[in-house]
Amino acid sequence: MRERIMAFTGKQLTTRLDADGTLTVQIVPKTWDAPTGSQVLVQVEATPINPSDLGLLFASADTANAVYSPGKVVAKMPEGATRAMAARHGMDMPAGNEAAGVVVAAGDSPAAQALMGKRVACVPGTAYASYAYAEAGMCLPVDESVTPAQAASSFVNPMTALGFVETMRLEGFTGLVHAAAASNLGQMLVRICQEDNVPLVNIVRSEEQVALLKGLGATHVLNMTEPGFQAALTDAIHETGAMLGFDPIGGGTLAGQILAAMEASASRGAAFSRYGSSVAKKVYIYGALDLGPTILNRAFGLTWDLGGWLLTPFMAKAGMETVGRMRARVARDLTTTFASHYKAQVSLEGMLEAAAVAEYNARRTGEKYLVVPTA
Repeated sequence: MRERIMAFTGKQLTTRLDADGTLTVQIVPKTWDAPTGSQVLVQVEATPINPSDLGLLFASADTANAVYSPGKVVAKMPEGATRAMAARHGMDMPAGNEAAGVVVAAGDSPAAQALMGKRVACVPGTAYASYAYAEAGMCLPVDESVTPAQAASSFVNPMTALGFVETMRLEGFTGLVHAAAASNLGQMLVRICQEDNVPLVNIVRSEEQVALLKGLGATHVLNMTEPGFQAALTDAIHETGAMLGFDPIGGGTLAGQILAAMEASASRGAAFSRYGSSVAKKVYIYGALDLGPTILNRAFGLTWDLGGWLLTPFMAKAGMETVGRMRARVARDLTTTFASHYKAQVSLEGMLEAAAVAEYNARRTGEKYLVVPTA
């Protein structure tokens, strides 16, 4: 008897950059065959638009002057960015890191079959679609009481925030500095650090954001636009002993300012050394909210590090025991510590409307979007 082959039809977002700098983001029809092996097929119920998704979606394209039509955006990419992304020229690439949905088909492996019919959170990397393939081992079953919207953001931000604390422990630091700290991720980090008694210095850009984090119970919240910010940052670092920073801004001077404040704190009361203090100081850049160059004013001696941080390489380094413990904590506290909030919900077509792109691509605090493919 011939085996029946199942297929599922729907829609998928693709993003394509051509060599002439034309960026085309559009919704196209797609068919998914039945999964095999350890894969499952998830019918996507909800998927967030995170800053980590925007680099593939639009990067530095001129979306303000793009041509918008139903389910399609055509924009121009700057010449330098077009050259830098030559490896993706002419490729129709799916996008969408994480999602929540129901497993509608499963491969033959026991792990895949065990997920059949269950709602899961997953990280397919192709989530802006009606369906997405995911590895069973990377799927997180969620309770029926958890909504798709709650489950949709259960990987990137929660695991990243936990990853910062785990990195701190692995590298022998005892406190953290976090920039752009009023984000969804930043709010999670505030709650984690409160629960784990980790000293945390939060850097934000407005008094409204100061009030937001202090309302969550944060002790050290600094407005980087205020006069005296550098001195206040030094004082906060001195009080907390926070010598490890995480910066999602990337461009500009902030990473250097954090290192300089760490050095000024470490040097208080110490004998002068032309090489600076011997206290370890480190800042990780984990995003690119500012696409400009990273500027360092070398006012922090010679005992310092500046590096890049990504979640997937961190998990590989941390090992399955640590990652398993992190995932279990996220599952347990998904609606409390790791709760996410959204400004708007849109369909796949709605996420490509000019007004929506203008809001979520600006990457402002409190303007996180959720995509509901079935809407």
